[in-house]
Order: sequence, then C-alpha cells, then structure tokens
Amino acid sequence: MKFLSFTDARQQGQGPQLGIALENGKVFNVTAAVRALPAGEAANLPQSLDALIDADATPLAQLAQLAQKPGHEAHVVEQDQVRYLPPLQPRRNVFCVGRNYREHIIEGNIAKGIAPNTFPEAIEFFTKPSTAVVGHGWDVNRHAALTNSLDYEVELAIVIGKRGVNISEADALDHVFGYTVVNDVTARDLQRRHGQWFKGKGLDTTCPIGPVIVHKSAFGDPNAKRLELEVNGELRQSASTDEMIFSVQAVIAQLSAGLTLLPGDIISTGTPKGVGYAAIPPRCLNVGDVVKARVEGIGELINQIVE
Repeated sequence: MKFLSFTDARQQGQGPQLGIALENGKVFNVTAAVRALPAGEAANLPQSLDALIDADATPLAQLAQLAQKPGHEAHVVEQDQVRYLPPLQPRRNVFCVGRNYREHIIEGNIAKGIAPNTFPEAIEFFTKPSTAVVGHGWDVNRHAALTNSLDYEVELAIVIGKRGVNISEADALDHVFGYTVVNDVTARDLQRRHGQWFKGKGLDTTCPIGPVIVHKSAFGDPNAKRLELEVNGELRQSASTDEMIFSVQAVIAQLSAGLTLLPGDIISTGTPKGVGYAAIPPRCLNVGDVVKARVEGIGELINQIVE
C-alpha cells in the first residue's frame, strides 16, 4: 500500500487527511471513510499517517477492506483535487547519511581536487531540521542571498515504524514501516564555508519528501531499487541502491547504536553520482527549474525552484 497525507481542494479547512494512492491515480480518503463509519466499526482505525505508524499492529487488511467497502467511491478523490502534504511532519530532525555511493565520493573528490579516493569505514551521519521539510508539488526556495550553489540529491528514505535501540542488522527491517523519496537539496558553498554539513543542508524548504510512503510489505528489497533525478526533463542522476556502501540494514544498525529510533523517524540513505556541483562546469539549481526525483516502487517527487 502507498500512503499519503493530503488535503482535498474541494473541502476547505478540513485539515490533513490520510490517503491511499490507488492504481488509477486517484486517492482513497481514509480519514473521511473512517469518520463516516459507525462508532464501533471505526474503533482503532487510524485517521492520520502518524496514527497509522504508531499503531501496535498496522491494520493493512482492515484498510484494504475499507477501500473496497460498498459506497467507498464517495471517499475517492480525483488526482487534480489532491494537494500533497509531507507524508509525515517529522517529530525531530530527519536523519541523513553522507557519502554512501562510491561514484558520488569520487566525483566529489574530483570537483574538490582531492586524491587519492578514500571511502568511509563508518557511516557519516548528519541531520536536516523539520523546518526544511516540504511535500510533493511544493516550492523550494532558491535562497539566492545565502548561496550561489544550490544543488539536488535524490535519495531513498527509510521510515521507522518500531521503537528500538542497538538494533542488529538481522533485525533492522523489522523496525521499518516503509520507504519514501527525499531530495536532499544542499547549499554547497555554505556546506564548505561552515566546515560541516548541517547549515548547508538545513535551509528552509530544502528537504522535499514524498509523494507517498510505501509500506514495506509492498516494497521488496530496499537494497535493489532504481533511483533517478531529472532537472527540467534532463536526466542527471541514475543508479541503484545496490551501489550503496552501507545497506539499509547497516544504516539502521549503526544509527541505532546507543541512540533510540522512534516510530516516524525518517532516515535518508545517501545520493549517487550526478550532482550539480560536480559537473564540468557546475550545474546547480536556479529559479524556475523543475526537479523530479524518483525511486522505483514509490513514485516521483516533483518540486520547483522559486525566489
């Protein structure tokens, strides 16, 4: 199942709704359908993605039945009426992995004039603040007063569904709720100037997430998924998660060592080669650019750069 948070353009002031993305491109409004049920039937059915992730047992079967219940058509929303929200508004910073693809490390070293190439023996973690998070179809600010080098990074992101600390690689996927797409938009010059990654990666609107979260039961092996990114229709990044230095399981295990992961935590797993600052000449983002980041089995996250 593919879950999303959205608002229906036909209904003002209703607040965020939990939806299921349907195969025909429409959205089944779970929140509205649950509210329409008799009190007894609605018990324990979630009305938001937060509540769904927090549930002791994910009610996939019940939600599937709800989406097929007689009269369910009344709660189906046409695609052009859907305004996507970030699937989750993170309760704390988004966790991120740096330098997790060898070819990306090599292209970065070439751009910086660094040799020879060395690769991390432990995962390099950083975070993006929750204020950076925006959804599918939202604008990303150019921040021209702060940066001359705004860049893009398509990434597979993990959504944690089960609390845990000191999680082993063998148990790591048991703690996953699902997966989504992150575009780790980065101000490269700020990243270099401040000597660490947080400032250059933490500006407002620089963490697009979405469009949906795919439940792990419908996703398959997260370490064998294609990911791509286009700018104005031109393919810039194309790779597979099987090229990651550290697998999804390793990322969860190393991050959770001595650090409790909570339901709803988002972990972005790093980007492949093809970023703008490493191109010759550099090709960074400007006002009007449309960026499409996609991961196989999830969908396409689209954002436009604005002033």
